[in-house]
Amino acid sequence: MLGTATLAAGGTEHARFAEPDELEFRLLAVAPAARRRGLGALLLEDAVAQARARGFARVVLDTGARNETAQRLYHRSGFTRLPEREHRLGRGGSRLAVFGRDVEPAPGLLVRLVRPEEFEAVCRLGLDAYAADGDLPDDDAGQIADAATRAREAELWVAVDAVSGELLGTMTLPRPGRVLSSLTLDGELDLQLLATAVPARGRGVGTALARHAVDVARRRGLQRVVLNSGPRTTAAHSLCATLGFARLPGRETRVVAGGTLLALGVDVVPVLHGRNASPRTTH
Repeated sequence: MLGTATLAAGGTEHARFAEPDELEFRLLAVAPAARRRGLGALLLEDAVAQARARGFARVVLDTGARNETAQRLYHRSGFTRLPEREHRLGRGGSRLAVFGRDVEPAPGLLVRLVRPEEFEAVCRLGLDAYAADGDLPDDDAGQIADAATRAREAELWVAVDAVSGELLGTMTLPRPGRVLSSLTLDGELDLQLLATAVPARGRGVGTALARHAVDVARRRGLQRVVLNSGPRTTAAHSLCATLGFARLPGRETRVVAGGTLLALGVDVVPVLHGRNASPRTTH
């Protein structure tokens, strides 16, 4: 295990100072050997995403007033100091620094499983996206063009505009207990054929799909998400680096046009929740 944190709904016995419409982030811990890899920031972003999904208005947390390292992390992650709440004392009688971050409205993207009437559009989107990158191996082209088989044998996910329903991106994940390729080891989830519609690039579609894959892996109790990326898809490489994916050189054995297919993986950091924490209910 590389890192953990606890989430507690405001107004429950596990929350110390969160209001009923807030989610309290507690007990962040990252293993010494895993520090400086962005795991703390990933846990914070996951907390914000879960707060948004559960209807909370803010994520709050505290730390020692002298813990400058933690405070710098919170500032970089968009948290601001809440001095009006700093009346509690920590160990040794020192005052605690309290931070909060408002949960911004959900972005205009929805990630869901594909519908049969979308198969043809998913095929066109994938073929156009990979062709635009100049990175479409012949054997992959056949899979991309057969959305019906992917949906039947695996899980074919799409990202759509939450208002218009426009198809913006797609990816393939294995069904629970299965794998898609020999790249995958025990405890891993393989992500395949991630593609963003060319006109939709820059809207965070690839990020939303990749984060959803990490969420799926976490719900299944898996420890890592892995994928291949073509040697020419530099935009995909940048996206993966931003999300914490790292090269897996020992698995880079497949040669394609333009070089060797990259293997990348990101560890899934578990988030522990208060035993009785419950989502906020809105009416």
